[in-house]
Amino acid sequence: MSAIPDTEAVTAEREFSDPDIRHRIGLIELATGETAERDFHAMLPKEAMFHTARVMNENPVTLENLRGHLSGLALAAEQLLPGVPLDVICYDCTSGTVANGYEAIAAEIHRARPGVPVVTPVTAALAAFEQLGVERISVLTPYPVDVCSAMGEYLRAHGITVLNLASFLIDSDIDMARLTPASIRRAAIDTCDADADALFISCTALRAVEVLDEIEAVLEKPVISSIQAEFWQSVRLAGYEEPIDGFGSLMRAH
Repeated sequence: MSAIPDTEAVTAEREFSDPDIRHRIGLIELATGETAERDFHAMLPKEAMFHTARVMNENPVTLENLRGHLSGLALAAEQLLPGVPLDVICYDCTSGTVANGYEAIAAEIHRARPGVPVVTPVTAALAAFEQLGVERISVLTPYPVDVCSAMGEYLRAHGITVLNLASFLIDSDIDMARLTPASIRRAAIDTCDADADALFISCTALRAVEVLDEIEAVLEKPVISSIQAEFWQSVRLAGYEEPIDGFGSLMRAH
């Protein structure tokens, strides 16, 4: 067997350049999450990029298990491109935000990445409601009853009138991600109250993004989903201001 030759230094001139990325989003996804990354890719402008780290998550979906995310958020944030500046960090769990509170989530992320704006799905949805002038909503979720109730109370405490709340009553986010967009579309149309200003589809496991335009066409009112809202606020905070077509009226808004 011949000896391994010595390593030689490359003699050709070396050139370096930064990637053509003007807007960087950090995404903290759940260990069991399957939906947000695909939907982020679908909506992503070419000038932007997102980078993912994961936080441990346990099924079934309970308020107690959701509170378990908190202890892993600082490490997840630390693992998002260490040494590379991020414009925003998005924690990808609507019910987890309700269970832990936005302030606690942001504080944990800021332990590792101080000063970076933090987005969560439900606070992004609240910002979307304000942007669109929405005060009264119908809510569709996949959650068990106690998590649904906590979601309704959170929205009410932040000034939103919840006219009705419907759920698929699933306790595994893996099963939630298997719900077809067609079934979400049917449930959304059935759920939305005629007096609602908008419909909110809560949960980042649901594959709702691809049917938002279809649902809005039937309801003739805005439909906001968790992934759409968190992506909208993240990309806007990152500095991208152009409308993005195909994913609901919120994404077309400046």
